[in-house]
Amino acid sequence: MSTSFLSKKQIDEFGRCGFLVLSSLINDTLVEGLLEEIRGNLEPLREPVEFEADVGYPGAPAGRESEGGKTPRRLLQALSRSEIFEKILGLSSVKGALRDLLHTDRLLVSRNHHNCIMTKYPGFSSETNWHQDIRYWSFERAELISVWFSLGEENLKNGGLRIIPGSHKRRLSETRFDDRKFLRTDLPENQRLIDQAENVKLSGGDVLFFHCKVFHAAGSNETDSPKFSPVFTVHTSDNEPLSGTRSAELSSYSIC
Repeated sequence: MSTSFLSKKQIDEFGRCGFLVLSSLINDTLVEGLLEEIRGNLEPLREPVEFEADVGYPGAPAGRESEGGKTPRRLLQALSRSEIFEKILGLSSVKGALRDLLHTDRLLVSRNHHNCIMTKYPGFSSETNWHQDIRYWSFERAELISVWFSLGEENLKNGGLRIIPGSHKRRLSETRFDDRKFLRTDLPENQRLIDQAENVKLSGGDVLFFHCKVFHAAGSNETDSPKFSPVFTVHTSDNEPLSGTRSAELSSYSIC
């Protein structure tokens, strides 16, 4: 397959670092439409929803009945909520980048993983420790890409992502993870790896593509405004989810 959208430099950067940011990939009108749709799903709150209290991450409320316990963390099943999410995945720029990074014209979006809007509210948002997206996914090959759409400024202060460049190429022993498959921060060898992390700064309309094995983390939102980020998991048609696993529960959605 011939490259049609990304430059060789961009493809090489993704291969080396495990992530790539493309600026202003979605226009302001579409960003506003996404924000309007998301707010309409939050007030009133439309299920299915994962709450901060459900995950038990650092800084999360102790339970749903605790103060802040009904703070949403993710609006699940985004593709079932509105055609606007199909629209952004169907943009020629998004598909073009994914074709070049996955080297195929046949792209599928998992309905079982991500397929959500990440919501990060002030006051009760939790921290997500260092992990790989692939940790709970079951596919024939660990060759999937997470596509993160930024609808506003994302930075360290409001809980933006941090990524360890090149970490998708590292093979770590199981002893370096805790029982939830997060990197153990008490180990010096892990801390040396974490010290290599970069803060990913995004603006509204930017799209972040990152490998399912690259290590990433996010802090809490310390600003006065919530942050919303649609995110999806993309795989190729010849990389099927393993039968009988969560990854195979719902059929994938084709964008090519």
